[in-house]
Amino acid sequence: MTERTALYVYAVVPDRQGAADGVTGLDGRPVRMVGVPGTGVAALVHDAAPAPFQGGDEQVRRWVDEQSRAVTTVWERTGSLLPMTFNVLVADDTASGRSAEQCLTDWIREQEDDITGRLGALAGRCELRVEITLDRAAVTAGGPVGDTPEDGTDGRSPGMRRLLAKQREQRERDAAGGLADALHAGIRRRLLSVAEDLRDRAFTRRAAGETDVLSAALLVRQEDIDAVGAVLSEARAGQPALRVRFLGPWPPYSFADTRPQEYAEHP
Repeated sequence: MTERTALYVYAVVPDRQGAADGVTGLDGRPVRMVGVPGTGVAALVHDAAPAPFQGGDEQVRRWVDEQSRAVTTVWERTGSLLPMTFNVLVADDTASGRSAEQCLTDWIREQEDDITGRLGALAGRCELRVEITLDRAAVTAGGPVGDTPEDGTDGRSPGMRRLLAKQREQRERDAAGGLADALHAGIRRRLLSVAEDLRDRAFTRRAAGETDVLSAALLVRQEDIDAVGAVLSEARAGQPALRVRFLGPWPPYSFADTRPQEYAEHP
């Protein structure tokens, strides 16, 4: 008996001839397009065993990076794309006698209206990610400090200096927290004036001494990327204590939750 085969699915895309030419995915595997005649839609896949990719953290990060590069390359060639999450597999269906490719194309046909609608809505759009924090020390710089030199020249005991340092840190936290609350709604509103959608995200990076203001994914037309940058620059100019991390453009991962759930396998 031969082992069942499967397809590892990277994305659903407009069916464009040559869009996957020369593109490789996980572990350098060549990817290909599985078109669905009559729909104008194709899936970006590589041929695989019906077992999820599993490994240590470093190896999984490498696979995720390889998947991202493949998806981004094809997205740049097609102009729109519905990316899948890591480890979406479609296997042969032995009960019905359908191959993995038949299962996948049947799912696309069933979801054709939704898929084509989403691809159209995301055409010419990208995802940007923004993380904004406040430098707590910068928030209170120049204000009344009321603590002590850190070199011990004031004659206070080490224990007293530690107590004063903790009090200073708490004042910085309180001041930054209040300012972050005041800034959040205004920055969010200004970003939504130039973005089509905004999804809150958990912070991925935060330096010591920073207070969260906003972390979000933005759905933006390609021509509006500079407008987002201008909003962030204006916010930074108005509040020098702001720290802004601005990433992208990427395929719209946060705005395209689509996968063949009936057949998908995850680790």
